[in-house]
Parts: sequence; structure tokens; C-alpha cells
Amino acid sequence: MNEFEQESRNQGAEPVNEQEARHHESESVNEQESRYHESEPINGESRYPESELIDEQESRFSESEPVNEQESRYRESKPANEQQSRYPVSEPVKKSNPFKSILSTVMAGVVGSVITLAAVNFTDIGGGQQVQPKAETAAESSSNIVTTPTSAKSSGSLADIIETSSKSIVGITNIQQESNPFSRSQGNVATGSGSGVIFKKAGKEAFIVTNNHVIEGASKVEVSLYNGEKVDAKVVGADALTDLAVIKIQSDKAVDVIDFGDSSALRPGDQVLAIGNPLGLDLSRTVTQGIVSAVDRSISVPTSAGEWEMNVIQTDAAINPGNSGGALINTDGKVIGINSLKISQNGVEGLGFAIPSRDALPIVNQLIEKGKVERPYLGVSLADLEQIPEMYLKNLPDNVDSGTMVTSVDPNSAAAKAGLQEQDIIVGINDAQVKSATDLRRYMYTKLKKGDSAQLKVYRDGKQQTLKVVLLASNVY
Repeated sequence: MNEFEQESRNQGAEPVNEQEARHHESESVNEQESRYHESEPINGESRYPESELIDEQESRFSESEPVNEQESRYRESKPANEQQSRYPVSEPVKKSNPFKSILSTVMAGVVGSVITLAAVNFTDIGGGQQVQPKAETAAESSSNIVTTPTSAKSSGSLADIIETSSKSIVGITNIQQESNPFSRSQGNVATGSGSGVIFKKAGKEAFIVTNNHVIEGASKVEVSLYNGEKVDAKVVGADALTDLAVIKIQSDKAVDVIDFGDSSALRPGDQVLAIGNPLGLDLSRTVTQGIVSAVDRSISVPTSAGEWEMNVIQTDAAINPGNSGGALINTDGKVIGINSLKISQNGVEGLGFAIPSRDALPIVNQLIEKGKVERPYLGVSLADLEQIPEMYLKNLPDNVDSGTMVTSVDPNSAAAKAGLQEQDIIVGINDAQVKSATDLRRYMYTKLKKGDSAQLKVYRDGKQQTLKVVLLASNVY
């Protein structure tokens, strides 16, 4: 039997190469045979020596590393050299036992499943171990670092400041008794409204600062709180010159208080907020925003106690009727001014004014303690030179073009005791020049107190004199 006949017999059985093709998706037996036996045999011998075929086959199998691994796992195969040795010597192919084959398949599946589950579990555990240290680090850092929520209530936001401050802003209604000419009866009528600021709670009382012109002449004062409740208030004290007043309500009705800040630290350009009730209670706790336009402005204001030059903060935050008595607050949420007035003329915008907290606090404290502002009292009535007819100024030296004339003297006053007379012209007090009655008031009210003495420089009959006056106390100029 020659070599080609043996090969044909072996082809009746399942070729080794075909088995390998099923397991390893390698080249088919036919393709391999066509490579090995493309030509007709010459003189009963293969064109290629046997050693070349074996080496070529070995090189192909050795290049595919997964094939050798699978062969070693799933079947006990002999090396390629032994397979080649089968070709010259034909051996019968052993039939595999079906039961053994099934059992092997099941066992292989079980082993594969166990390996897969072990790999998955190992992966999960490993991943958990890698993540765990990060979770612990985050937990440790959260105890030391305070995070800020990215919401409308973030720390330091204007909305936060406004929400807190608005609880201390109230509406104030001035109720007066008016007669009805038709029914010949009197009734309570709301004559105006404004705003106020709850700034202090002491015991059973809560104190509210507002403008004097908001509550002036009222027979009853009604306060509208943050929650909409309306309660009656009692006037503690008022001062017409500075346009400040203090009223009080029961402390259990006050939701919150707001602190005063230092207005002396303000600079032009600082951001401010005005909170009040413009145009009545329907627009309660309206907020407007602006900047400090100027500080230490002097505005001449007519009051029920006379003309007064008020020191104010100028702002472009909108201040409208009804805002009077409301708060001008800084970005720290503290009151640095009490909104008081605005200039309203055609073509004029953004000119609002507030009483600085530095000037308001001393007045407010006096009103709480004494119910009035106790100022030095001179006891005279005055008129500035530009208001006096020329006939009364004939004896006045030409170089005197300003001052204030005494038009009347209270007989029991400090002025009467010092020897002041009608038609005396006051041109100075101590070392300060007096150009008007406002200058004299400002100096007395800011530099002097009850019991202090002062040197008054006056002209009488064209001659200058100096009079010493010891000031008394009164809440009326």
C-alpha cells in the first residue's frame, strides 16, 4: 500500500486537521491539503519532502498560541510530529463514548461557569476596594469644609439680605380725627402712611424708628407688620428738627429686629438698598437698589419747628412717597440711614436722601430715654439779614454782610440773662462765624449742651460786643 492510498483511507475517517478547524477556526483541511498536494505526485513521491510539510505545519500551529492552549484544555492531543507520523501508518479512529462526551461537556460548562463567577466577583470586590478610600476621604473632608448650596439662599446674596431685613420693616398709618361738616360728628381718618424700622426689643416692648412727618398730628398710629397683622402703636417721642420719631408696640408682635451700621464708613459708590412702602401699604416692603451718590450733603428742610439744614446721605435708589421712615441698608444687612425725602421736580431723577445712622442714633436714644430731644436753649427769635429791611441796617459796618438779627427775647431765657436785646445782630459764637440762624442752631445743637457757656459776638448800634451766655435746656427752640 503506497502512501497516497493510506491517505485516501484516512480521509474516510475524520481528519485531524478538520477537528482542529472546528475548535480553532483555522484554515480548512481542504485548503491545507490543497497547499500540501497541489500537484500530481511524481514517481509516487510528493513534490515536497515530508520534512518540509511537517515544518510548515508546525510553524502554522506554533504561530497560533490560543490554539495550543485550547488543545491542552479540552483534549489530549499529540504533537504535530506524531500526527504526521499517522499518515504513513494507518490506525483505526477510536469512537468516543457518548456518555463520556456529554459528561465532559457538562463538566467543562460547570468549570467555565465557576471561573466566570469567580472573575466577576473578584472584579466587583476590587472595584469596591478602589472606590472605598475615596468615599472615606469625602466623608472626612465634609466635616471640615462647609459647602455653600448653589441656590437663591446662598450666603451673602442680596436676596438673603432682603429676606432677613424685610421682616423688620413695617408700614405706619397716620390716623387723625376729622370733623364731618354734614353730620356734625368726628371720625378717625387715615391721613397718610409711611414706613418704619423695628430696631430694638426690650422686655415687653419693641421700638420702631420712623420720620416725624409720618406720625406728626396723629391721634392714633397703626402699624402693619410683616405677616400682614395690624396693631396699634404708641408714640414714644418725636423731634421735628431732625424729622425723627420713635413709636413702640408689644414685643411679641415684632418678628425680628435689624441693627444699625456705621454710616461714617460710607463712600460714594457703595451699594445700598432702600426698603419701604411706596405709595401706601399695597406695595409694602418694596426693595430698590442703588449706590451712595454722595455723603454729608446739607439740605435745607422746612419743619414745624422752623427751617433746618439737615445733613443727609444722597442716593440714587428710588425713594417715593411712603418710603419715608424706611431703611437704607448696606450689603451687610445693617441700617446706615433712615429714608426721609427726595427732590421731585420735572427732569430730576435719582435724588433721594436719608438721615445718616451716625446722626440718627443719638436722637433716637434721647427719644427713648426722655421722650424728647433736650437741646441747649438760648431763648430768642431770629431773622437773617437778607430778610431785614435796609432801614434797620444803617449803622452796620460795610464789611458786615451776613448774620442773624434778634427779633424777640424770652424774658426768662439765657439770652435775657446775658443781656441780649432786640435788633442785636449775632455774627459769631465762640470761634465760629454765624451767617444765618441755621448756623447758630447747628453749632449749639452739635457742639454745646445744657449748662455750657458760650461767647456771642454781636453788633449793637454799629458797634461789636461780646456777651457771655450760659445755656439752659429746652426741647423747644
